[in-house]
Amino acid sequence: MPEQAVLSVTEVNEYLRMQMEGDRVLSGLYVRGELSNCKLHSSGHFYFSLKDEGGQLGAVMFRTQASRLKFRPEDGLRVIAHGRVSVYAVRGQYQLYADDLVPDGAGALALQFEQIRRRLEAEGLFDESRKRPLPAMPMRVGVITSPTGAAVQDIRNILGRRFPCAQMLLFPSLVQGDGAVEQLMAGLYVFQTVCPVDVILIGRGGGSAEDLWAFNDERLARAVAACSIPVISAVGHESDFTICDFVADLRAPTPSAAAELAVPDRAELKAALGRTAARLRQSLAGQIAQERQLLRQLGQSGALAHPERLLDPLRLRTAETGERLDRAAGQSVERQRSALAALCARLEALSPLRVLERGYAAVGRAGQTVTRAGQLRPGDRIEVRFADGSVTAAVQNVTAGVQKQEEHKNGDETTGL
Repeated sequence: MPEQAVLSVTEVNEYLRMQMEGDRVLSGLYVRGELSNCKLHSSGHFYFSLKDEGGQLGAVMFRTQASRLKFRPEDGLRVIAHGRVSVYAVRGQYQLYADDLVPDGAGALALQFEQIRRRLEAEGLFDESRKRPLPAMPMRVGVITSPTGAAVQDIRNILGRRFPCAQMLLFPSLVQGDGAVEQLMAGLYVFQTVCPVDVILIGRGGGSAEDLWAFNDERLARAVAACSIPVISAVGHESDFTICDFVADLRAPTPSAAAELAVPDRAELKAALGRTAARLRQSLAGQIAQERQLLRQLGQSGALAHPERLLDPLRLRTAETGERLDRAAGQSVERQRSALAALCARLEALSPLRVLERGYAAVGRAGQTVTRAGQLRPGDRIEVRFADGSVTAAVQNVTAGVQKQEEHKNGDETTGL
């Protein structure tokens, strides 16, 4: 056995860790390399490797530092990492414990901007097909900006000059720094739910890229894209572009231009109304002239010049109808006359006078017809009617007929029984 002390694996790893952490160079250095094997753990820790043509170095960035990155690390990006090199004693491997990471050759903000832009564009949030037209005459204009900036005063002046009947509603918000994104998003929510408006203006005056960065935030961009009310983005100067500009329904180069785009100009409206009124008057005059010409033509037509001619066909139809009615009435009367003659002939044949003419007579007493001898008694005064007149007589004797004698006979026999 050697006389030198025997160390355990853990002791060796711990010794190396202390040596590295005590080294002035390794305790705080910058390392340039290309990112590979990037992995964001569910814990929030970011694991990656830095490599170049000659080798690679494992690295880790804990959640606190990773959350502060202004861009999204991706494989293939060249970066400069700052941190310390130490040994992970459990595995016996050394690695870089990074506390900062910046793009190599490009600004972090520019890289983050490009990454967000590509990602949202791939999702279709920049497509013109999803953008909505602005209302022609908004009566309520919501403005989300700083209440102390020059932009809000410019917007107020332009709205009042161009379209005074529109009401401007201001949601005061931070436009840069911590909390700005949350307040800008809150303004979008308020103007959609609590205090609905017809159009929303969101933006601020010019500034550096860092000053305008809140309008590049992915959360705000998605909130603008999902807004149910048309949004005009007006951030910075004409040369400044933000992610918010791309997702908004309309991008204005300045806040003042946004106010001009949001509402119509009353002078232009008045002029347009005047032109429309002139066209309507001209059109109406032309239509009246056409109607007058038509009326003159109709007045010269035969129908209106001689309206009685319109009645000629009706007169002819009336005359023809009267003739048909006369013929029909005559034919009906003839048919009825024939029917009446037939009935009269039948009545004449059945008339008692015809019987009297054959030698028969009708006997009546006290206004009643006597049909049987048994109805009379000696001394009754009767009227005897003949075919050519009547006589009055007195009954002297009544002789019952055979039927009466038979009736009396049958009655006697019944009595005898």
